[in-house]
Amino acid sequence: MDFNVKKLASDAGIFFTRAIQFTGEKFGQVEKTELDAHFENLLSRADSTKNWTEKIFRQTEVLLQPNPIDSTGSRIEEFLYEKLDRTVPSRPNNEELLGHYMQDAAKDFGPGTPYGSTLIKVGDCERRLGSVQREFLQTSAISFLTPLRNFLEGDWRTISKERRLLENRRLDLDSCKARLKKAKLAESKAACEGEAVPDFQETRPRNYVLSASASALWSEEVDKAEHELRVAQTEFDRQAEVTRLLLEGISSTHVNHLRCLHEFVEAQTAYYKQCHLHMQDLQKELDSSNGDVFPNAFAGNPGHSMASGGSSPLDPASAVETDTLKIEEVQAPATGTRKAKVLYDYDAADTSELSLLADELITVYTVPGMDSDWLVGERGNQKGKVPVTYLELLS
Repeated sequence: MDFNVKKLASDAGIFFTRAIQFTGEKFGQVEKTELDAHFENLLSRADSTKNWTEKIFRQTEVLLQPNPIDSTGSRIEEFLYEKLDRTVPSRPNNEELLGHYMQDAAKDFGPGTPYGSTLIKVGDCERRLGSVQREFLQTSAISFLTPLRNFLEGDWRTISKERRLLENRRLDLDSCKARLKKAKLAESKAACEGEAVPDFQETRPRNYVLSASASALWSEEVDKAEHELRVAQTEFDRQAEVTRLLLEGISSTHVNHLRCLHEFVEAQTAYYKQCHLHMQDLQKELDSSNGDVFPNAFAGNPGHSMASGGSSPLDPASAVETDTLKIEEVQAPATGTRKAKVLYDYDAADTSELSLLADELITVYTVPGMDSDWLVGERGNQKGKVPVTYLELLS
């Protein structure tokens, strides 16, 4: 085993010197080399970029995968596959699982029943929503999360490493400055003692010779300290320039993240647009079958029609009469009624409409053959058509 004792001792000495310098700075006992204002601004900007990028990255992960506790096993599996350099197997997301459950339930309840057929339609829509979400997650991970992760795990680690190295170079530089200062003070003191005329009656000649020798030694120490200071200053300046270039690259990082943010917004817009289209198609499909699933107790009183006209239901005149919607003959369905809050005052245009007062609650429901912009509203014994735009449906 190659064990270099001299290198170990040298590294230990450097560490000890830096520790003394750092401690002295904390207690305000030694001087500290200050960086220029522009460099400090670059450092502050880099720290801010790192902190906010990390927060945005973590929160975006939460947005795309809202239940990290439930998916801990999945993440461990993904980590193992990544380390083994293998492709992570595809698994259904929450929407796709819900769609599968609905369709399996429809098979159990009977696809021919109203509930079963509706489960099939909604389940198919949920599976399509799951597929759209999968594409959105993949696009977002590639176009937005990956660049942010590359910055945090790549560029920022490099910047942090160079900043630590710069701090070490600064501590070495300040230690050399302190050493040179002490050596000059000692040299000056030794020189003053050497210039004094010795009194050999009171001072031994040997002590005078030692004083002159000490002055020469301190001169050599000053020369050595000055050389070490020049070397330390050169290394500090070189490292400061390297760190400065890396910090100035933060501007390019902002430009790259801005482009990625635009791509993320485009992917989000496309995702919600496709989800909206799928839900609209599902709603239209369900609305078209609502007459069979939720039949309304409408169509007036057939006995009254027969008694008044005495005509057959197949009589064309009778058909024309039943085609005309008579609000007073409409009956509320057994199911499908809802409560609605009136948003604005409304004055009925004719006897078939119901006047409304803002903030009051009424019961509303639909009937076949009525325009989609209108509902039938009931308030006590009063009944009539009401405009949908004047209502807020509650339940």
